[in-house]
Amino acid sequence: MFESLNEAVLFISDILYKPFIVPLILIAGGIYLTIRCKFMQFGMFKEACKVITERPTHEGGISSFGALMVSTASRVGTGNIIGVSTAIILGGPGAIFWMWVTAFFGGASAFIESTLAQIYKVPDDENTTKGGPAFYMRDALGQRWLGVIFSVFIIFTYMVGYNMLASYNLQSTLATYDFYSEKATPAIVGLILAFLFGAVVLGGAKRLIKVTEVLVPIMGVMYVIVSLIVLAINIPNLGHMFGMIFENAFDFKSIFGGFAGSCIMYGVKRGLYSNEAGMGSAPNAAARADVSHPAKQGLVQMLSVFLDTLVICTATAFMCLSTKVAGADYIDAEGNANAAGYVQDSLASVFGHFGPTFIVIAMSFFAFTTLIGNYSYCESCFEFILNREANNTELSLMRILASILIFVGAVASADLVWNIADMMQGLMVVTNVPTILILGGIAFKCLDDYRRQMRQGINPVFKAENIGLNLKTDYWK
Repeated sequence: MFESLNEAVLFISDILYKPFIVPLILIAGGIYLTIRCKFMQFGMFKEACKVITERPTHEGGISSFGALMVSTASRVGTGNIIGVSTAIILGGPGAIFWMWVTAFFGGASAFIESTLAQIYKVPDDENTTKGGPAFYMRDALGQRWLGVIFSVFIIFTYMVGYNMLASYNLQSTLATYDFYSEKATPAIVGLILAFLFGAVVLGGAKRLIKVTEVLVPIMGVMYVIVSLIVLAINIPNLGHMFGMIFENAFDFKSIFGGFAGSCIMYGVKRGLYSNEAGMGSAPNAAARADVSHPAKQGLVQMLSVFLDTLVICTATAFMCLSTKVAGADYIDAEGNANAAGYVQDSLASVFGHFGPTFIVIAMSFFAFTTLIGNYSYCESCFEFILNREANNTELSLMRILASILIFVGAVASADLVWNIADMMQGLMVVTNVPTILILGGIAFKCLDDYRRQMRQGINPVFKAENIGLNLKTDYWK
């Protein structure tokens, strides 16, 4: 059954990732939005760092930092370790360069989608707000049916694809140890993760945010420090490392000789899996932030993309490529990548037995916060589909199902879980990016309004009428 399902998923995924579909939509869309936003990735970077520290505008509201940690919990996950190493093994060292490119232009996409999510957010029953692409598809485009389809894509991408993959990736890091059993270990890891996940999600959205606010900064800082130590020890190899990255990234003869397996394709796929810019996922977290101006949360989410790819993903890539461990040696007879083994052996070449152990610890943090961050997007989408608030029984059943899927992911095959994640994220892109391109004019006006108030030396405060937005918004008057 799994083989037939995998073949069907792979067939759809191969169509989506042809050069003129997902890669073109992502990169071309990002370039267009970057130009229209006047290269805000440079000009507004300092402002993005500043607004993270702002407190909520209302008592009991969710801060920009809290919303950032939820979206970063989803972005910064097992894909930052396993996804990056997979891209290097199968696509070559140049894949990290194309991940950088995807992240840079994706920063503008992240700003637009999150700003729109803020503009069209609605009150929630937890004294907060909620929103996301489904809401701006309904309220700005007037196409509720499209919002329903997108909500289904989000649930299948995050509750099914990404959470199954996070569970699988964590158990795969234990394969280097003697106690690992192909049948027992994945099942045990899956059960533990499912139990811990269930205990947290039953506490609601605010508990999710409190957990991620603590865990995400700790794991991120710890991971970057270790990567800097590896780079310091391997300084003599850095020139060769950068040479490999750029030589492979611009080897167009081999790239266009087999685009599906090229560094560009793996850079786009794994970059998207990691930073999610343009997919329409992070706007669901961005809409919960209590800020005085929608552009503030757009800036924060732009920064989240940079933190994810330019810091955490780059840390993994440099830890691997600065050593003498060759990624090409980690492809099995069937063409699958032993991604966990590659990262663990790279660190073992520097730290000895501590290297693989550190990856297991990091992956445990990454996997758990990823599971929480991913699921946080799903309940509001479920309620959007129902067109009403879900009752306690429905939410409990959904949370139980999510926990079961985490267990299934741990015991499933690598091919199936990766292909499901690739297919679903591709479907999200082809739905969301055209939408934000159509609605981009509203976000551009919002950004201009923010810049105008900045020049006046005042704290930007948003009113819909200031940008000529006469459509009904439930939050901004």
